[in-house]
Amino acid sequence: QVQLVESGGGLEQAGGSLRLSCAASGRTFSSETMAWFRQAPGKERDFVAAIRGSGSNTYYADSVKGRFTISRDNAKNTVYLQMNSLKPEDTAVYYCAAGIGIAYYGFNRRTSYEYWGQGTQVTVSS
Repeated sequence: QVQLVESGGGLEQAGGSLRLSCAASGRTFSSETMAWFRQAPGKERDFVAAIRGSGSNTYYADSVKGRFTISRDNAKNTVYLQMNSLKPEDTAVYYCAAGIGIAYYGFNRRTSYEYWGQGTQVTVSS
């Protein structure tokens, strides 16, 4: 069993920055591939970014490349999402997810992840 708790969401103006955190407990954190997904009202939950257990490999959705950075601190059992140059279309509930043994072609699929946090709201005003 893995518990995930997100924090750091809020209201920000376009062009601003926010940093999300996700604290994990349960299984060995360094074994988990961690990811961020987001869901806007009336839309499906979409992949944002993922990071392998060692932190050596990261993956991003095209819509956030160059603006968002995913990182992790295995000593603190925490994964981060640094969001810069925010746009109104980044407005969504952001979810942290965890999974083990995810193939390279599956890191952006919701079904690859076993555990999910409850989400944190990010609102970007224009």
